[in-house]
Amino acid sequence: MKELSQLLNGIPGSVTVSVNEKAKAMQAAGLDVISLAGGDPDFDTPNHIVEAAVSAIRAGKTHYPAPTKGTPEVMEAIARKTARENRITVDSKSDVIVTPGSKWALFLALAAVVNPGDEVLYLEPAWVSYPPMIRLVGGRPVAVSLPAENNFTISEELLSKAISHKTKALLINSPNNPTGRVLRREEVEVVTSTALKHNLFVIADEVYEKLIYEDRPHYSIGAEAKMAERTITTNGLSKGYAMTGWRLGWLVGPTEIIKLAAKFNSHSITSAAAFTMSAAVAALNGPQEAIEEMRRAYQDRRDFMLSAIRGIDGIECQSPEGAFYLFPRFTQTEMDSLTLSESLLKQAGIAATPGIAFGASGEKHLRFSYATAMSDLEQAAERLARVVPRL
Repeated sequence: MKELSQLLNGIPGSVTVSVNEKAKAMQAAGLDVISLAGGDPDFDTPNHIVEAAVSAIRAGKTHYPAPTKGTPEVMEAIARKTARENRITVDSKSDVIVTPGSKWALFLALAAVVNPGDEVLYLEPAWVSYPPMIRLVGGRPVAVSLPAENNFTISEELLSKAISHKTKALLINSPNNPTGRVLRREEVEVVTSTALKHNLFVIADEVYEKLIYEDRPHYSIGAEAKMAERTITTNGLSKGYAMTGWRLGWLVGPTEIIKLAAKFNSHSITSAAAFTMSAAVAALNGPQEAIEEMRRAYQDRRDFMLSAIRGIDGIECQSPEGAFYLFPRFTQTEMDSLTLSESLLKQAGIAATPGIAFGASGEKHLRFSYATAMSDLEQAAERLARVVPRL
């Protein structure tokens, strides 16, 4: 047999998916495992969104959408939402692409701006798929490790040290997976000034924007002065609307960039499913009370888990400002995060994602998702209190 792809052979699988699937397999085998490793909301999709999709299927919206990058209705809904909530003005006809999930939106954004050998900065701790996606489009991922002791705060000094003459773009995620950090005003100013000074594109992953706590503001980089022409914003319905399985995301940005991304889209997946676009219209234009109820529930779960683990010797944890993850640091063990994760699964029946999966600055941390039932969280807290002091 001839040699297979060297590129794909050199890219690791997703650790978050691997740990979550291992936990589910153990549960299916009858083992008592609490999975806090995934990022899938435990809520059902709000009913009015489901009904919109069912009605669309019954009305025959099971063919290719026209245009394939998004029906006029969904692209208009996204453009209106982007102007209303993010203060970014885009033309619905030329500046929007609807995608099967926000991960594909990120891939399209990278493919549209990166040439072979271009460097793309990303901030650690970072979602596990960022570096592989950059490599898959021919770019070179460059990690900017943010220090845990400063709560992973972005600084101009750290960004500047990582920039070279090959740097093409900066990938930003707020609220952040895995830390739950939300960009503060001074960090936004660091990002925008750096992008303008060094002529960088910015790709802003905002998929967790509906999940922010204590009335903190959400800043969209594309809304900042002089940034619209160099910023691609990706988003989707998976997290805030409990629609992970629907696979519905989008990207918005400058017309010329979106035109290239649309070309890639047409030669790869063609389109998202037509009836999910109808669901997206209902989600974005319809009532938002259910989304707020879910956000409040996540905040209550966060508060419970934060209080519980802060009472355990050997764990330090900052309060996440958004998303639905805790990223505690384990301070009284010599184990690395991978060994720690395996030990916790074996001794406590808790599946968590090792911090090293999110980059070097995540070492000694684990990521716990609280997008699960409170009863599971209560059991997890009891098990952590019993096991962690002995690790």
